[in-house]
Amino acid sequence: MLKVGIVGLPNVGKSTLFNAVTHTHKAEAANYPFCTIEPNVGMVEVPDDRLPVLAKLVHTEKIVPAVIEFVDIAGLVKGAYQGEGLGNQFLANIREVDVIAQVVRCFDNDDILHNMGSVDPVRDIEVISTELLLADVQSVEQQVDRWAKKAKSADKEAVAMHNLLKRLCEHLNAGKPASQFDIEDDEAHLMKQLCLLTQKPVLYVCNVAEEDLQSNEENHHVQAVRGYLEKTTQASYCMLSAKLEAELVDLSKDEAKEYLASLNLQDSGVNELIQKAYRLLGLASYFTAGVQEVRAWTFKLGMKAPECAGIIHTDFQKGFIKAEVVSYRDFVENNGFLGAREKGKVRLEGKEYVFQEGDIALFKFNT
Repeated sequence: MLKVGIVGLPNVGKSTLFNAVTHTHKAEAANYPFCTIEPNVGMVEVPDDRLPVLAKLVHTEKIVPAVIEFVDIAGLVKGAYQGEGLGNQFLANIREVDVIAQVVRCFDNDDILHNMGSVDPVRDIEVISTELLLADVQSVEQQVDRWAKKAKSADKEAVAMHNLLKRLCEHLNAGKPASQFDIEDDEAHLMKQLCLLTQKPVLYVCNVAEEDLQSNEENHHVQAVRGYLEKTTQASYCMLSAKLEAELVDLSKDEAKEYLASLNLQDSGVNELIQKAYRLLGLASYFTAGVQEVRAWTFKLGMKAPECAGIIHTDFQKGFIKAEVVSYRDFVENNGFLGAREKGKVRLEGKEYVFQEGDIALFKFNT
């Protein structure tokens, strides 16, 4: 399951955003640093307007959406890699996530303290990025000597890891993140073992004031973030108001839609955040649809039919024979499987078929 870690400096809106994303009040949001110590964890549904459409067509009331896990990690500070502000503990929490959602404060409010004295989102991004990089340098340097001893035994795996670590150490010490490090295909499994922080994909979340969402003028802090990312990492970003999103938590879906419409907003910023995080790792959804339930299954783009079958159950992959597949569009336009079959829109696919976003499938297998 995809795990997204919400990180950032203290008092930038991380816990408020976590509460909004998870539709809970689990995380304490307060106007002082380190009000979060232990990470809060919440399961979040991936918004998908196709699910109710499918449920109506197959006459079921049970809908099971795809889910991802969000983790609210306490604020990092300068010197975190050396343990400042309980940094070692918080960095360890970040190692366990798949995607980093870095919340960046892009609003001015004298009543809300900023631990660095002023609002400067680019500086904040660089502080967090530097701490993650220095933590990786420290981790890699410690492992170079350990693997050097193992490499003396002429063990091929140990020699390969030691050579990788030496190159990686030089790369990181030049101020470059692990995500920009070139590796050979046969080194991918070694790189994965290192669990480096700067290898993780990052989505920047610009936390703005509610009025900035309604303004035709783009927030100057957001402009600065966009310009910085265009010049450096080319990473994705989204813009939302954590305060507004938290207010929507206590409203029904219809009430939330009405409230957003009154602000001339088409959708919740949280929905964009969830969908961007979902796509950042190249993930997509395929569906199963029947009278018992309609369910979205998360798969990685490029997966073949047996692998996708295995997401439901390992027996489906082991005994895979064929898959009946129809696109979402053809399924809807022809009122379900029966109509799609009559129009020749349902395909019988074998082991080499690469699943596509929005495919609807029936698997044939033996055990």
